[in-house]
Amino acid sequence: MTSISLDSAAPASLDVDAIVIGVTPAGSGDGSQNGSDSGSGPRPAGAADLDEALNGGLAAALKALGATGKAGEVTKLPTLGAVPAGVIVAVGLGGAPSAEDLRRAAGAALRALAGTRRVAVALPASSAEEVEAVALGALLGNYSFGTYRTGERTEPVAEITVLGDSGDASVERARTLAESVTLVRDLVNTPPSDLTPEDLSGTAERIAGETGLAVEVLDEKALVEGGYGGLAGVGQGSVNPPRLVRLAYTHPEASKTLALVGKGITFDSGGLSLKPADAMDWMKSDMGGAAAVLGALAAIARLAPKVNVVGYLAIAENMPSGTAQRPSDVLRVYGGTTVEVLNTDAEGRLVLADALVRSGEDSPDLIVDVATLTGAQLVALGTRTTGVMANDDEVREKVVAAADRAGEASWGMPLPAELRKGLDSAVADIANISGERWGGMLVAGVFLKEFVPDGVRWAHLDIAGPAFNKGEPYGYTPKGGTGAATRTLVQIAEDLAAGIL
Repeated sequence: MTSISLDSAAPASLDVDAIVIGVTPAGSGDGSQNGSDSGSGPRPAGAADLDEALNGGLAAALKALGATGKAGEVTKLPTLGAVPAGVIVAVGLGGAPSAEDLRRAAGAALRALAGTRRVAVALPASSAEEVEAVALGALLGNYSFGTYRTGERTEPVAEITVLGDSGDASVERARTLAESVTLVRDLVNTPPSDLTPEDLSGTAERIAGETGLAVEVLDEKALVEGGYGGLAGVGQGSVNPPRLVRLAYTHPEASKTLALVGKGITFDSGGLSLKPADAMDWMKSDMGGAAAVLGALAAIARLAPKVNVVGYLAIAENMPSGTAQRPSDVLRVYGGTTVEVLNTDAEGRLVLADALVRSGEDSPDLIVDVATLTGAQLVALGTRTTGVMANDDEVREKVVAAADRAGEASWGMPLPAELRKGLDSAVADIANISGERWGGMLVAGVFLKEFVPDGVRWAHLDIAGPAFNKGEPYGYTPKGGTGAATRTLVQIAEDLAAGIL
């Protein structure tokens, strides 16, 4: 397990294997924190003692190596014994850095240092917020998933030292958030053969035991007996039966309750409405919403905000078989609403319907669901930006603001009332898809809205793209599971506790 600590020592004095510094482009800032003046070259930030140890040649050396200060750019410079560290790693900040810029820079540097044992991170961090950003970015960028590798593998950095004058509590908060995001990434990356609905619910029970959360698990028999037709219907095609997990965190001084609901499809073949092969190989990530809720609850239990939080993990495996639900079947979800299933690949909204209705029994002040719900999210917003919808405009904007402070890209989207007509069914209360091709992300939100208890504020986060990175790593984001929405959910809980949301 990687250790992380805070130190106020000068970078040049540290006995580490590598020192990370920031670099800004020529002409950016006022240079007050920089070492040598490179003229038109890159400007090292906060590295005066390193520059002195290198006889004033740090900026010139970086320029000679082609460093520009562009955000995320990593340049390695050997120290040749001038300081105890063997190498200086200069990472581009792209100008005056925000907290997210610092997170990404620290993450990019740590990814480039995989296999190194001891690293000091000397990015410009003068406030507690900046110290937390650097620590969190470093920990998230240091992530690796090697469970299934049998040969040699590159180990993550073992010891990270963040340089700053204050912020021990910030480092601890960063550690807590990083551990929760790591949990989510590991779950999303685990092959579905090793993460059935029963496995995921078992993990939730383990985490609950470790963090003091109350936990309740409904198995397939209890789901049928309780009238959870969405979960039962989606799960009936698999030999691995569904589960509904309820987690609860309570604070003795809390006056408000937050309900978090996560889609947990441990593998989504599409059911009888089978997906094409090239759309199926990453569907182990379709439980990313439930994993984010679990990760968020684990962090919330440790951070202890003054708010009550309940979390629901709606877990099933969507498979084709002789027992699978069929297009044109009608399900009766929890609470009694009937749903005509016109496409079995629109299954996430069915399990969420059960959990949304059930969450209303906790009398929440706010419900937030999170799901890898629609391919239309990727069409509309790409692979990195979460779509946020809500039954209240103010809630939507405040959730977007919370995501922004947490460092997760999101964008508010509407729920046009006219889209509801497309979900009319000739035989049931509602159909699970629209006859219209357009606005699929919004239609899914409109469907979910039907199952939100009257008078309760609600927001829906579609993380279909952000939950899984099929491309190359960037910043602190690895290839594969990303842990998307985990930090946003924690921030929402803290905002509700603070009266912001």
